[in-house]
Amino acid sequence: MIPILAWRNVWRSRTRSLVVMGAVAIGIWALLFLLSFSQGMIQSYIKTSIETQTSHIQIHNKDFQRDKEVKFVIDNSAELIKNLAKNDQIKQATMRSLANGMASTAKGARGISIKGINPVEEAKVTQLDTKIIDGKYLSDKGRNPIIIGKVLAEKLKLKVRKNLILTFRDGQGESIKAAFKVVGIYSMGNSKLDQAFVYVRNSDLNRLLSIENQGHEIAILANEINKLDPLLADLQSDNKNDQLAIEPYYVISPQLNLFNQQMSSSTGIITAIIMLALIFGIINTMLMAVLERTKELGMLMAIGMNKFKVFGTILVETIMLSMIGAPIGLLLGWLTVLLTSQTGIDLSTYQQGLDQFGMSGGIVYPSLTPDTYITIVSSVFFTAILAAIYPALKAIRLKPVDALRKV
Repeated sequence: MIPILAWRNVWRSRTRSLVVMGAVAIGIWALLFLLSFSQGMIQSYIKTSIETQTSHIQIHNKDFQRDKEVKFVIDNSAELIKNLAKNDQIKQATMRSLANGMASTAKGARGISIKGINPVEEAKVTQLDTKIIDGKYLSDKGRNPIIIGKVLAEKLKLKVRKNLILTFRDGQGESIKAAFKVVGIYSMGNSKLDQAFVYVRNSDLNRLLSIENQGHEIAILANEINKLDPLLADLQSDNKNDQLAIEPYYVISPQLNLFNQQMSSSTGIITAIIMLALIFGIINTMLMAVLERTKELGMLMAIGMNKFKVFGTILVETIMLSMIGAPIGLLLGWLTVLLTSQTGIDLSTYQQGLDQFGMSGGIVYPSLTPDTYITIVSSVFFTAILAAIYPALKAIRLKPVDALRKV
């Protein structure tokens, strides 16, 4: 009886009911789009950080992690690279030599981090060869070639084929000064990275550091990021050298987790705001419906309809209003996410600002997980129940005699 009565009441004021349903549908659509956009931003930031900074997993000498001194190399690093290449879960691994120093020209000097890389392997891990915007990528030709970031090049007034002096310390603590020729200028889409790192061949850097055939860091790119933890566990169980630190990207770069948590908090706040707006809209509609039917409700209670059934009728009517609009909003949201996840949302106009946050490419691909849709449906259902409480209480507090006298 209650569902039938509630269903008929929903359509007694067709226009008002359609407005509420439309508001619910639009609210859910907007919420899905905002959540998918936020999730796309998070994925873009993490993807860029993995590609340009951390990779999926990194291996270091534990002492190097603590002191960053050149002498703390990875023992048997060449053999370790060969063993990693045999692992089916690993897409690519590369070894790097690292040093901190000073880059100087006649125009000025800057503190930088020097990365000695294997050009071929590095390109497969970080796609560094695709970031070159002027000149060419590192090769096995020439003496002491170097590629530098766009921002560093601008600050030091450097161009391709110009010389750059690097000053750093070797494994014995001796100061080394060497001239490198700029063969290329890269842009990572991150202004901080573009002025912090320079890349040279690891063979050239190792020779100057006196650490032939060794390295300080092994960067690993996994086949699938969602299977990273099992791979990490396997590598750690196979590690028989207590001096090695094997860490995933979220340990190496804690700010990735922090950013993820902040964005999750923001999406929670957005969800709460939209649900709060829906609550007030639904309360207003249902309250009007109750006040318009005061005499009718009084008559129903006078002929024996108890307060529980009156309360239930208002509650079911409110849930029906909300849950009819919900599928429409979910469908619109799903279609929007489906289309934009394929084409992406072009934010290249704001690329300069995005560079400050480490988001390259200028295109965000919205995405949502299936559990998000379930969460939103649950939130709408809970919101409808909350919104029904006040109008339902207003209805059951009516006195039949007074209600029947109302004009």
